[in-house]
Amino acid sequence: MSTVYDCADPDSRAAGLSAARSTLKSGRLAVIPTDTLYGLAADAFDSQAVSALLAAKRRGRDMPVPVLVGSWNTIDGLVFSVRPQARELIRAFWPGGLSLVVQQAPSLAWDLGDARGTVMLRMPLHPVALELLREVGPLAVSSANVSGQPPATTVAEAQAQLGDLVGVYLDGGPADHAVASTIVDLTADAPRILREGAVPVEKIAEVLGMSPEELRQAGAR
Repeated sequence: MSTVYDCADPDSRAAGLSAARSTLKSGRLAVIPTDTLYGLAADAFDSQAVSALLAAKRRGRDMPVPVLVGSWNTIDGLVFSVRPQARELIRAFWPGGLSLVVQQAPSLAWDLGDARGTVMLRMPLHPVALELLREVGPLAVSSANVSGQPPATTVAEAQAQLGDLVGVYLDGGPADHAVASTIVDLTADAPRILREGAVPVEKIAEVLGMSPEELRQAGAR
């Protein structure tokens, strides 16, 4: 049986965070609110939990699981080399709806799927998610839906799709953006947009000193 915790109630929120922490640390799955969409979460360093996440979504290893972090500084231990462009985007948009694809640190003992040495990172702008991330550490998080189905913008939508495959559901209310994050790939010489979403491309281009067309054209190649 899974349990839903209403995070608008202080007591329920505290109980839910404690249950989610225990659930994740024991290798099981939790659904958490973020500013973009609801996320299906697993301990990023538990390969069996990440496999269970992919199985719950009915998704293959060819679509690696992104990682959410609870602070700017966490990225330094996860990335091979943090480029100035990454720092600029983090300062401008984290926490928020921007995901960055970067070269991961070679020493990391995790398996997020067929990532080919890269990892997609984001720091969400949601108090419940941030509190959990700061207690548990980096989490492998994908949208809380079965592949091919609409992403969940409420905890009820997530539970309708994932049911008892998930032990703990944290209800943080409707997702603010109700749209996926914008993804910028920083693994090549020039930054490129992989997906347009919560953060407008025009704002990203302004920070990077590029035109929106340059970012989009790099992503289309």
